[in-house]
Amino acid sequence: MAEIIENPTDAQIDEIITQMHDGKIIVYPTDTIYGIGANIFNAQAIRKTFYVKQRSVNKPLSIIVHNRRQIDEIAYTNPKINKILKKLLPGSYTILLNKKPIINDMITAHMTTVGIRIPDNQITYKLTRDFPITTTSANITHKPTPDNIIDIQRQLKDKITTYIDTGVMADNTPSTIIDLTQQYPKIIREAKTDNNIEKILEIKLY
Repeated sequence: MAEIIENPTDAQIDEIITQMHDGKIIVYPTDTIYGIGANIFNAQAIRKTFYVKQRSVNKPLSIIVHNRRQIDEIAYTNPKINKILKKLLPGSYTILLNKKPIINDMITAHMTTVGIRIPDNQITYKLTRDFPITTTSANITHKPTPDNIIDIQRQLKDKITTYIDTGVMADNTPSTIIDLTQQYPKIIREAKTDNNIEKILEIKLY
């Protein structure tokens, strides 16, 4: 039976981290939409995420990290990239970077790149304390992405161990995806973003 926890305490967060460590999957809030979370280092949990979402294994998942140190553990960066990351994260952006071998190919659909986020959200910050987790919209593929836990649970049912409920998502808009693997940064998906992003970064986006 799935459990719904409203505005979890630190002790409850600790228990949820333990659940993910053991291969369970959860639904949690971000600064954009609710996401499905699994320990990226647990292959069984990754497979279950694809199964629960009815998602093609040819479509990659993104990853939420705790801080830039965790980014360095799973992806390649350089001073230019780090300068951009410092300006955009935490925030409503998914950054495409070249992945390191530590990342399970199942997560990236055997691609060489990985999407990485640091949401501006205290719950996700705490959840990723010990290890990065997956992020993918909390819905069944091709169905609407609900902005509240009740409607999400109607779709995903008891396949999720714990639902973290922080209320209705005010915006419910996905993150903007920026590719930093090429010579020049490129917006792959423009969604929730700062209108002055080019001014903030002091560079031209393509």
